[in-house]
Amino acid sequence: MTPKTKKFFVLDTNVILHDSACLHQFKEHDVVIPITVIEELDKFKKGNESLNFQARHFLKELDKISADGIFNGGIPIGKNKGNLLIKLDQKFHTDLKPHFEHEKPDHKILNCAYCLAKENPDRQITLVTKDVNLRVKSKAVHLIAEDYTTDHVKDISTIYKGYRFEENVSKEVIHQLCHNPAGIPLKSFKSRSRFQPNEFVVARNKDMSAIGFVDPADMMIKHITKINASSIKPRNVEQTFALHALMNENIRLVTVSGKAGTGKTLLALAAALEQRENYKQIFLSRPIIALSNKDLGYLPGGVDEKVGPYMQPLYDNLGVIQDRNIETIERRGKKFQKMLDDEKLVIAPLAYIRGRSLVDTYFIVDEAQNLTPHEVKTIITRAGENTKMVFTGDIFQIDHPYLDIYSNGLSYLIDKMQSQKIYTHIFLEKGERSALAELASDLL
Repeated sequence: MTPKTKKFFVLDTNVILHDSACLHQFKEHDVVIPITVIEELDKFKKGNESLNFQARHFLKELDKISADGIFNGGIPIGKNKGNLLIKLDQKFHTDLKPHFEHEKPDHKILNCAYCLAKENPDRQITLVTKDVNLRVKSKAVHLIAEDYTTDHVKDISTIYKGYRFEENVSKEVIHQLCHNPAGIPLKSFKSRSRFQPNEFVVARNKDMSAIGFVDPADMMIKHITKINASSIKPRNVEQTFALHALMNENIRLVTVSGKAGTGKTLLALAAALEQRENYKQIFLSRPIIALSNKDLGYLPGGVDEKVGPYMQPLYDNLGVIQDRNIETIERRGKKFQKMLDDEKLVIAPLAYIRGRSLVDTYFIVDEAQNLTPHEVKTIITRAGENTKMVFTGDIFQIDHPYLDIYSNGLSYLIDKMQSQKIYTHIFLEKGERSALAELASDLL
């Protein structure tokens, strides 16, 4: 490989906090870590949030592969990979000095990449950062800058919905679907795309319709009927599909996506409570996105006061299910409070599951679009025997400062898992919270 084709990739701190294994994603090219990044990672070492674990994991990896040459010519990252170099702070380049605040970490990283480019005119230098502002600043000084896209979903327009509508299906096929317990073969429908395991189907013509799903055991399409859970009734066909997936014991991983008001969290919680006898514990959680990537320790008050506002939407959905129950208000309250007191029902932030093996648990992660792909992987690998995992969220409504529709963990999970036999996904399109909420979601 000639010097002109071998590149330098300079990493920002947020890339490492997004994926602590990022060093291994740049093929044969060299990776440069500015010393400022190491200093910033040091601030994230302590704590139980995901960012803290990412920082610690990366620093351990750095220590494992480091040697005396890491500051000079660098050291090989691994077989068929480039070298790893750590660059010390340099005086601000005269081209940048008048325009940037010298003590700001972002500007030190920018200066490192800029000086490296000036020192190596025969090499392409690329600054890799998830910070849009830093990418703009980099391009303003004619330095190449890119987002970290290793775990991006390539084409969001083709992302899996989990169901399909088959039009102009003959009455004979619909009748067979409804009355043959063994199901009907996939070739009964003239679909252009391949059916996936656990995919749902609406077969219809102008006079009649039926719904079914692809049973992964024999890849036959089998009829399903509308079911209720914890007195929650599905209001549309998408919700019917979602409840079927959430109640199916053979499906161990479910993702449910959709805009606000489509019933994602409510359906997941209702299904979990309906099946509470099948599991030792129901665990509800959601990521906590604090300002400037600071963890809970920066927020005022004790643990309950810190966590309470983030967990309130889960309690709100629990309240809806209580109101639907046929028991008296007093009995409803005592019933759910006892589950909370006995830890049969646990509502807590995701940091609380670190290091745990989740056995015999119905585990629901709400707002999963605010997780990185690495965080999603970490959570799923906690699953033990008889554990079902459900991820809900809206991939178009992201609060995390460094994630988008292509790079968030929920999009990544849907894209990677769609052909697996123990997984299914449902996209909820129709809002059911209220006519006003639906109108606002569509028009504002």
